[in-house]
Amino acid sequence: MSSSFDFEKAVEDLLKGKKLTGKDGVLTPLIKELVEAALEGEIESHIRQEALSGKKTNRRNGYNTKTLISPTGKFELSTPRDRDGTFEPQIVKKYQTHLTDEIEAKILSLYGLGMSYSDIAKNIEEIYQIKLSAGTINSITDKIIPKVKEWQQRPLDRIYPFIWLDAIHYKIKEDGMYRTKAIYTVIGVNLEGIKDVLGLYISETEGANFWLSVLEDLHERGVEDILIASVDGLKGFPEAINSVFPKTEVQLCIVHQIRNSLKYISWKDRKEFIKDLKKVYQARTKEDAEFALLELEERWSKKYAIAIKSWKNKWDNLSNYFKYPQEIRKIMYTTNIIESVHRQFRKLTKTKGAFPNENSLLKLLYMGIENANKKWAKPIHNWHSILSKLAIIFEDRLADELKI
Repeated sequence: MSSSFDFEKAVEDLLKGKKLTGKDGVLTPLIKELVEAALEGEIESHIRQEALSGKKTNRRNGYNTKTLISPTGKFELSTPRDRDGTFEPQIVKKYQTHLTDEIEAKILSLYGLGMSYSDIAKNIEEIYQIKLSAGTINSITDKIIPKVKEWQQRPLDRIYPFIWLDAIHYKIKEDGMYRTKAIYTVIGVNLEGIKDVLGLYISETEGANFWLSVLEDLHERGVEDILIASVDGLKGFPEAINSVFPKTEVQLCIVHQIRNSLKYISWKDRKEFIKDLKKVYQARTKEDAEFALLELEERWSKKYAIAIKSWKNKWDNLSNYFKYPQEIRKIMYTTNIIESVHRQFRKLTKTKGAFPNENSLLKLLYMGIENANKKWAKPIHNWHSILSKLAIIFEDRLADELKI
């Protein structure tokens, strides 16, 4: 195919103010010619190689055309074909509709910020002067799904000093109806002090039985020991954890417990109740906390028996953090770390409302995790000091790993 790109005219067009890229951009015809010339070279090489291997009957057989989107604009590409149908172009593959990864990378970047498909389309049109349908954008974002599956199955470390487990809920379409499903999130801190989302799991409802399957998955992926697990007050949760990791210390989230208690307290008593309750969870020692809990019971049990009973029934797992130095207490007494991730998830998904399937939700949350990982490149503050204390407290379990 002979060159028809007129360089002198291109320069004239630029001087007249014509755009370099985009629809009818000056560079678009040149990119078209370069790609088509490369395809011509590919098919000539293919037919020559087949002739050398004894397939001398194969020959060229005209062209197929398709619309190709590039950073310089959209154009019709003529792709040569062969009679035997064995030619597989490499520079622009058979079903490829985008010339480079630049546009796809931009789409994924915007998608990872939580933008709707319509907003993404507007941005792409402003930058590249090309229009993309929601279906095209969806097919591009679907390329994340294999990465999500690979990420969900990746091997994990043998020991995690801390993990946090909690769930967030979304509406997902299933069998023609939108159902609320629980997204189980697990975050761990490794021995280098780096936070990482270990997994995302989807179930109909949040319950200890499904959490058991989550924990078994962590074990199958290589986790042998967890020192401390922080969870909400879901019934049966500590037992589920200890059935898979029997040595793990389970700490119920104090913040969750406070919120649940206040559901039973009238507005006029809340200020005084919280003042008395702070003496319990902010106590210096477990003994001081238990004395404050007795005082709380004496003052409020007749009026708010359910709230007091909840603290007493869960006290064994609520009070575990009193065993540890202040640095470790701050890390384990609440699941705020996981709640901060869930807040990021909500920002990403606020334009969606509901999701047509599980994959559409998972790929967006995965993008949120990718964003979080960029912020988690450094260890937890004062990690060396925390690890030193853990090494003393859990010497028998960390000695081999830390080589002490």
